[in-house]
Amino acid sequence: MEDAIVYELALTQVPGIGAVQAKQLIEHFGTAQQVFECTKKELAHIEGIGEIRAKAIKAFHDFEQTNNEIEFCQKHHIQILTLQSAQYPQRLLHCYDAPSVLFYRGNADLNNSKIISIIGTRLHTDYGKQITEQIIAELQPYEVLIASGLAFGIDSIAHRAALQQQLPTVGVLAHGLSSIYPKQHKLLAKEMLQNGGLLTEFSSTVNADKHNFPKRNRIVAGMSDATIVIETATKGGSMITAELAYNYNKDVFAVPGKLTDTKSSGCLKLIQQNKAIIFTGIPQLLDELGWQTKKIKVPAQRSLFVDLTEEEKILINILQQKEMLSIDVLYLQSGLSSSSVAAAILNLELQNVITALPGKMYRLN
Repeated sequence: MEDAIVYELALTQVPGIGAVQAKQLIEHFGTAQQVFECTKKELAHIEGIGEIRAKAIKAFHDFEQTNNEIEFCQKHHIQILTLQSAQYPQRLLHCYDAPSVLFYRGNADLNNSKIISIIGTRLHTDYGKQITEQIIAELQPYEVLIASGLAFGIDSIAHRAALQQQLPTVGVLAHGLSSIYPKQHKLLAKEMLQNGGLLTEFSSTVNADKHNFPKRNRIVAGMSDATIVIETATKGGSMITAELAYNYNKDVFAVPGKLTDTKSSGCLKLIQQNKAIIFTGIPQLLDELGWQTKKIKVPAQRSLFVDLTEEEKILINILQQKEMLSIDVLYLQSGLSSSSVAAAILNLELQNVITALPGKMYRLN
């Protein structure tokens, strides 16, 4: 497995190969190792790769740097998550530009059945702080994982409120895990490791460059079921994250504010453009996401269906372990072919044994 990770990491370090190309190449050849082992001609013929990128892949030999990164991760108890890892945030797999490698330190489940991203301005108002804390307090009974960007303002308020409510919280970073930015959040980050974690696509030597923040934002948007924008002006990181979430077909909620308040102007713009739902309270959020549905005991439900196929029984057994799972997790854990899983899911839906939820998620009725 470590050999496979060496090639996965190496591919992210090839000049000109970004997340989209890396994911495309791995899907085409099967593994990152096969990408390096194929010919330049084979690489160049792939759409979006071409001669220049093919040449860069064949010219790459800096595996010492890759091995140093693996040693750093082992020393600091950092997980290296690839697209094939069961711990990889499965919701991200639906995003065309999902990172091919993520670095994660923490104890939270990145595939928690309920994940909400909460974002907003660094220069928040008292109203923004109050609303953020109130939202998280009201989410506490639902065991939601709170994701944000560990920035000043609404981000850090959301992380701290989650810790106070004993909800897991994950900070997505725009740099490697050898440091914390901003440095004032070192203690907060340390506390998050006890109930949550830190996640990034950047290797340990990467600093918090301004170009990294939009990349960070797409992970915040893509790893969650929905994004709540508390306060933001019409430009800035929160608007970028909201746009990304909208383009990923995620639910976006915006907290309304005063028409005269510039810190709410971005929220109002998102609502006006129909890119965000106006946030009116947790009951509305739960209803929009289908989280209000009462759970029916699985054993009683299963006993009603005696003619299930072996494939259907496998999927039901997996779904019993979690309240809700994505189709990608079902593929990975079942070991079945994609066509078998698709057919079994369709039959189970028709029999009303399972329900499809937004984001290709499924739960037992």
